[in-house]
Amino acid sequence: MTFHPRNFLLPAVIALGLATPAAAADTVKLRYLASQGGLAAHELAAELGYFDGTGITFENVGYAQGGPASLIALASGDVEIGSAATSAVLNSIIGGNDFVAAYPSNGINDEVQSTFYVLEDSPIKTIKDIVGKSIAVNTLGAHLDYTIREALHSVGLPSDSANQVVVPGPQLEQVLRSKQVDIAAFGYWQTTFEGAALKNGGLRAVFDDTDVLGDIAGGFVVLRRDFIKQHPEASKIFVEQSARALDYAREHPEETKKILAKALAERGENPDIAQYFRGYGVRAGGLPVERDIQFWIDVLVREGKLKQGQLAAKDILFTADAKPASN
Repeated sequence: MTFHPRNFLLPAVIALGLATPAAAADTVKLRYLASQGGLAAHELAAELGYFDGTGITFENVGYAQGGPASLIALASGDVEIGSAATSAVLNSIIGGNDFVAAYPSNGINDEVQSTFYVLEDSPIKTIKDIVGKSIAVNTLGAHLDYTIREALHSVGLPSDSANQVVVPGPQLEQVLRSKQVDIAAFGYWQTTFEGAALKNGGLRAVFDDTDVLGDIAGGFVVLRRDFIKQHPEASKIFVEQSARALDYAREHPEETKKILAKALAERGENPDIAQYFRGYGVRAGGLPVERDIQFWIDVLVREGKLKQGQLAAKDILFTADAKPASN
């Protein structure tokens, strides 16, 4: 698909060339849940000093097992920043949460993608072969869940005809090699765990999410709309500098790996896996396009979870005025 400039959102909001961001009108602490083996762009931006002098600080209050858990914490007010697959964000909005997609957390493309692996001697060769098989995913109701459903739909099979098993990212390789599951799905945000598994050999890819979805944002970092209205300048700076960090990671991959290794060591995680980080897979400038949201809106309409026209991508993506979604 060809994306034209008019499709890009946030044209006046993102200014990646800023060397020193303006200070927010007030001091704001943003609490968040980290992801094992990874670093969100706002965490990278903080490590790079992009928020110095802005009045914005961050507090890591633990780990999220997956996107839905992160969104629950956001809805309850336990954190100010959530992060989840686009499908999970939309389902949460359908459920009544007034969330705004602040910036793409990750994208999927030929370099960064979610891949579904089997052991080399597995009889599973194609998407049609996953029917009735067990697939390890990090959580239900999020990106991998919906990718599996879309993969099955794409070959004319019932979308619920594979069995999904929840397995934390660090254990994906173990459960596959011990044959507790037939397939292990390494998400686009888990390339560090994927790289470590591939180094050990004996795995074969069956398909990846770009085969099913094409180039698209995999998920979004999410803010509550009431928070944006209460802290408009801080919200703008948060998005600007996080998107700036996405560009930094693409332009300085080796430096980013060093920062990730340092952060993982400070958390008590294995810093060696940072060498397998392949980037965020987000377009230059960190900007979303409407298809990033609209693709999944159309899927939910097809599944009967949304009515045609009930949600619009433009009402969910971040803008400075953060108008309510029409749900």
